[in-house]
Amino acid sequence: MPEPFRSIIAFILVLGVLVFIHELGHYLAARWRGVHVEVFSIGFGRPIRQWVDRRGCEWRIAWLPLGGFVKLHGQEGPDDATPEQRARWRQGETFHDKPVRDRAIVVAAGPVANFLLAAALFAGLYMTVGQPQPTATVGTVVENSAAARAGLLPGDRILSLDGAAVSRFEQIQAHIQPRAGQPVEIRIQRGGQEQALRATPDSRAAGEATVGVLGISGGAPEFNRLNPFSALAAGAAQTWDVTVQTLAGLWQMIAGQRGTEELGGPLRIAQISGQVAQLGIASLVSFMAILSVNLALINLFPIPVLDGGHLLFYAAEAIRGRPLPPRAIEYGFRAGFALLIALFIFATFNDLSSLGVVRWVSGLVG
Repeated sequence: MPEPFRSIIAFILVLGVLVFIHELGHYLAARWRGVHVEVFSIGFGRPIRQWVDRRGCEWRIAWLPLGGFVKLHGQEGPDDATPEQRARWRQGETFHDKPVRDRAIVVAAGPVANFLLAAALFAGLYMTVGQPQPTATVGTVVENSAAARAGLLPGDRILSLDGAAVSRFEQIQAHIQPRAGQPVEIRIQRGGQEQALRATPDSRAAGEATVGVLGISGGAPEFNRLNPFSALAAGAAQTWDVTVQTLAGLWQMIAGQRGTEELGGPLRIAQISGQVAQLGIASLVSFMAILSVNLALINLFPIPVLDGGHLLFYAAEAIRGRPLPPRAIEYGFRAGFALLIALFIFATFNDLSSLGVVRWVSGLVG
């Protein structure tokens, strides 16, 4: 299949699943808290297909697959609704009539659903493909390095260093770095047999310090299948790790320690989706899980218009004992919408730059 078509199909599949689960979280929480759902839409714009269920909820699949929404009954509130709209309200099933706790539950359920989806996808991979386990296997050996002089070969499994057992590549790095120029006894397994080698790590400057380097890289990890309970625990732990790493990366961008060119939008997602889909279903599922965590975090940012902005308003309402003034909410939504537009433009510019479009246009302009 040509690259553009593969990217488009993978993009629609990945984003469609993530958006559906996100909106399903809002929908199920609304049902739980007694709020009628008027519309459940996957995509924006003109519907490709639509139907109404027995509860009166209209389900839509729209032609622009860049998101979705759930329209809650009475979400607009009495001050923003027309007399005709208020006349059609179902008593006790409107969103604005619910206590702030119930409204917060409904809004938070979307991001929570994405976190749960990520954990479930990781768990599914660990039960079927297996959980990747780092090993102390040599992947590549740099020419003329300390490892090459010692006789290390790709595929060798390092069992111990100076008598200390190792099982992960990180342990090798931790042992070698402080031993520049010092002989190290290495016990390896090659072809089912154990051998003893001796290597003297080379010296390399790292800032003001000097560290030891063998000149090897780690090999492919091993995959161990887990039982359902262990897989669920590992999936939750992996979801937490991805969340922490994503927030740390974002903070590094804010602090100027990391470039913002990594921020991407729909075009970048479509490109990566196509590339990952070519690697196989396991890689696509893993990418979907990571993207689900990112979608949850983005929606939890305290920006009006997003779920996090609504939760911020509800927190203020809970503290004050009454909602914020309508004008403050209106200005907040305007500022949030402007910020989202700016972020979208910036992310799209990054997408076009990564695809080479910006360089091509610059070349035309001269």
